[in-house]
Amino acid sequence: MKKTRTMLLLFGLLAFALTGCGAGETSDSSSTSSDGKQLVWGDTTFNAENGEPDVNPHNDNSGWACIRYGIGETLFRFSDSMELEPWLAQSYEAVDELTWRIVLRDGVCFSSGRNLDGEAVKQCLEALVAQHARAAGDLRIAEISADGQTVTIRTEEPVPALLHYLSDPYGCIIDMEAGVTEDGIVSGTGPYRAVSLTTDTSLELVKNETYWNGTPKLDAITVRTISDGDTLTMALQAGEIDVAYGMPYASYPLFENENYRFASCTTSRAFFASMNFESEILRDPAVRKAIAMGIDKESFVETLLDGNGSAAAGVYPDSFAFGGDSVTTETYDPQGAMALLEEAGWVDMDGDGIREKDGATLTLRWLTYPSRQELPLLAESAQATLGEIGFDVQINSTADHNRLRADSGAWDIYASAMVTAPTGDPEYFFTYRCLDSSGSNDGHYHSDALETLAQELSRTFDTDRRAALAVEMQQILLDDNAYVFCSHLRMSMIAKSSVSGLTAHPCDYYEITAELDIAA
Repeated sequence: MKKTRTMLLLFGLLAFALTGCGAGETSDSSSTSSDGKQLVWGDTTFNAENGEPDVNPHNDNSGWACIRYGIGETLFRFSDSMELEPWLAQSYEAVDELTWRIVLRDGVCFSSGRNLDGEAVKQCLEALVAQHARAAGDLRIAEISADGQTVTIRTEEPVPALLHYLSDPYGCIIDMEAGVTEDGIVSGTGPYRAVSLTTDTSLELVKNETYWNGTPKLDAITVRTISDGDTLTMALQAGEIDVAYGMPYASYPLFENENYRFASCTTSRAFFASMNFESEILRDPAVRKAIAMGIDKESFVETLLDGNGSAAAGVYPDSFAFGGDSVTTETYDPQGAMALLEEAGWVDMDGDGIREKDGATLTLRWLTYPSRQELPLLAESAQATLGEIGFDVQINSTADHNRLRADSGAWDIYASAMVTAPTGDPEYFFTYRCLDSSGSNDGHYHSDALETLAQELSRTFDTDRRAALAVEMQQILLDDNAYVFCSHLRMSMIAKSSVSGLTAHPCDYYEITAELDIAA
């Protein structure tokens, strides 16, 4: 009888392991099977050039790949209106200005087979702030404690936007006990698990059989890195891929028929140019202002982007409470820009169309990169309009831009793309780009007034006051012409008509979900 009871217990435990979190990953991490529903996703941005060499959220910007491709999930997420809502968390309580108590959902497990509990979250967040400088600076965590399904976070100082920062892609909760493979694969709680990854080439995903929030409809997904827009276009036309992210706007008309569908929404992704304050000519306020007056944003949006976006005034689009309609900025005025340069002593002395001053030519070294299809177009547009007012704009559009922008002697103006409010909160952009402590303050911009307001913003819990501070801080940037915000993007994914469950989101995070499907 004792032996029989033991055998029954063993069978019961085995059955639990096969049906619950214990199933997890098998030792065979082979590529996608030829059986079942499969989908191929083409993406121009999944590459080391964009800081996404893998899917480990603790590595640079790889959290974007982790969350986009359905591998990882965060404690909270954003609704279509960018309102914060629980995801892996069930509820939270702000105990005091320094202490946050978060209760986790029951029944969630990692693809490794481990249950999601407070200790797992604690381990993940501790590893995150130890390895990811931006996360450490945002979260300012002093201590984390875990008790069952409860996690308590105490910060070093008040962090009003803590829950928003925990919803950043770097906040994907991964199983630290399962570890990170040599090629950057992690175990998350999402509908799919990664089984192989080759940087700048492809990622193979299979269904997470133990996913907590519904049954994923696809058995396998291949994410292909196709950094060239024309190649992406041809791949979708030829049926080599089923979904395309990052399609050039010029290619859109090719897919505006019954064989394809668009998933689109307006985002806070901005195309903007950062001035290099280490550059001799960019230290001249007249030159910076002339640049801001010499870029035709409306023409760029309407002609080169084919209306897929809106001309930008400030950091954020008008749809935000602290958006662009709350600030004033320079408008396109080539005649005014020329008069300004003349007054500042920049004159075309030799009649070659390029202005000079004190033996220096008005040469603008414009650094950008090609994986965001719109950026080379912006460079060409600016080259034309700024050329008309006396600038010699020399474009360097290169995948090597990350190395070059770290060398302040290699460029004068750096044009890039960024989701400026991916957490729905205004603080993100300033801490990321504009402050003395910012890891991506590429042009070494400094403003005493901005630093003071940033300190106040970091301690302010009242949302109306946070919005007002964001408007004041934007205006400082615009008055200094430290940045030129050119446009905000209307983001679209294009899929075969057989694909369903594909939805675009304003934060540009949630793309591959359990609802994504393709007809057989």
